[in-house]
Amino acid sequence: MSNEILDWSVIDYKSTVEHLLQQRGSKLRQAVMEDSYQGKSGKAVNQLGAVNAQKRTTRHADTPLIETPQDARWVFPVDYEWADLIDDQDKLRIIADPTSPYAINGSMAMGRAMDDEIIAAATGTSLTGEDGTTSTAFPAGQTAGTTAGGLTVAKLREAMQLLLAAEVDVDNEPLFCAIGAQQHDDLLGETQAVSLDFTNRPVLVDGRIKAFMGFNFLDSQRLALSGSNRTVVCWAKSGLHLGIWGDINVQISDRADKSYSTQVYVKETIGATRVEEEKVVAITCSEA
Repeated sequence: MSNEILDWSVIDYKSTVEHLLQQRGSKLRQAVMEDSYQGKSGKAVNQLGAVNAQKRTTRHADTPLIETPQDARWVFPVDYEWADLIDDQDKLRIIADPTSPYAINGSMAMGRAMDDEIIAAATGTSLTGEDGTTSTAFPAGQTAGTTAGGLTVAKLREAMQLLLAAEVDVDNEPLFCAIGAQQHDDLLGETQAVSLDFTNRPVLVDGRIKAFMGFNFLDSQRLALSGSNRTVVCWAKSGLHLGIWGDINVQISDRADKSYSTQVYVKETIGATRVEEEKVVAITCSEA
């Protein structure tokens, strides 16, 4: 049980409970493909590889049979849950019933868990094959900006070059880039990123860079950090997939075994995977 609840005194407190500073829910869910699943695993997508047409050089030639490469990308569920207890006596000491804010707090925690799964899947090992038992690692060739320093326009150019070289349909598919606070500050120091001399429309919105070079920026402080290097992730929307076995679910009930305290319980069952390696690019950015 949360022992700090008695600190929520009625004296000089607003009736609306304010949550402590934290990321409020998922920021990346909107930027990936999503589907619902049942069972112990799900096939996120059936993949057909590229084929080459054969030139016809003679009349009445045999019909060429050109085998189409096939593969599948799988997603597996992970369970998350959270709960806390609230005594009836505690409710009497505060103006605002804490039940609803507790439920919101738990739901936001579930949203952050979604982002963690998506971020891990972006550059982690994906499971492929007929039954999802083949491991496919993130290729080293999909990492841009291995040079020292923070996030720069040159590194974003390299990321875009990799996507274009892989023939990602950047004209019709939304592109996203998850960056941390340091990387956003790095870009603010790049003249090409903020000056109207290099673009035909303002880049800054209320002092923040929302979009640049075709990427829609999503700020996240949950990106992987190794030593002083942060891994920024760029991707096409169809390149990452979120599987939902059970969406965020909140249950509020009395616990007879806990003196009829109110229990706030939140759960979800989700999984994420990278759909195609060429649709995801990692950028190494130093925060030293």
